[in-house]
Amino acid sequence: MDRLLLMTCFVRTVETGSFSAAGRDLGLGQPNVSRNVAALENHLNTRLLNRSTRKLALTPEGERYYTEARRILEAVEESESSFKENIAPSGLLRVACPTALAHTFLVPHIPRFLDQYPELTLDLQINDRYVNLVDEGAELAIRIGHLEDSAMRARRLVSFERVCVASKGYLAKRGTPVTPDDLRTHYCLIYTLLSTGTTWRFRNTDVPVSGRLRVSSPEAIRECVNAGLGIAQGPEWLYEEGLKNGNLQLLLEDYTAPPAPIQAVYLANRLLPKRAIVFMDFVAEIFSNNPAFNS
Repeated sequence: MDRLLLMTCFVRTVETGSFSAAGRDLGLGQPNVSRNVAALENHLNTRLLNRSTRKLALTPEGERYYTEARRILEAVEESESSFKENIAPSGLLRVACPTALAHTFLVPHIPRFLDQYPELTLDLQINDRYVNLVDEGAELAIRIGHLEDSAMRARRLVSFERVCVASKGYLAKRGTPVTPDDLRTHYCLIYTLLSTGTTWRFRNTDVPVSGRLRVSSPEAIRECVNAGLGIAQGPEWLYEEGLKNGNLQLLLEDYTAPPAPIQAVYLANRLLPKRAIVFMDFVAEIFSNNPAFNS
């Protein structure tokens, strides 16, 4: 019995969410992965996964065993890698990244990354919702803001300033706010996935805002503020075109909040493979060479 193979099949099944996905990931096929997980359960004399026609779910015993099995596999990988320093990064790397950052800064450079590491496969999961790294099998997430989860570790990449903007047409109709508190009487464009909800942060103060439009996409917020539908807050680089062509105007510049960090986040109890480390280095280089960010 190859226990490491059985553990690997179980761990990848948990992280990918299905036997078929794990089979594709490992190159073993769905039937072999399913048999290996069943063999592991027989060996342990306990059920690790509850199976249904819709999804797999960890049992309490499975949750405990997953943590230990993942630790063991990572220890093996780390031990082997110490003898393979000159071997190129390889395998499948899953990375979650916010849409605006991905489309504006990462995607244009991905061809160079793949050319540099030909044995590596990148699964770039682009969305703005919070991604649970364990549930979705991702090794890294690029996130904006400070780390608050003690189960995670983070590598700070760069930072940026959030600004307030509005179109000159909107300001002509509604007036220009002079202090953050003035926003209470304005139409503010609400980004529904903002970690602080409907509260905007400024230097030395937080202000609750409201408006008639709520949007779950930063790019849609940009289009709406350019259309004169209200005041927006976000990274200056998101509104760069409107500011350059004169359609948008910066507001409340004396009250700008401290810079927000962009970080690469990963699980604290998981050893990072070389493919994840080289990707973090690559992203850090891209961001640090871009004038849109503070180093």
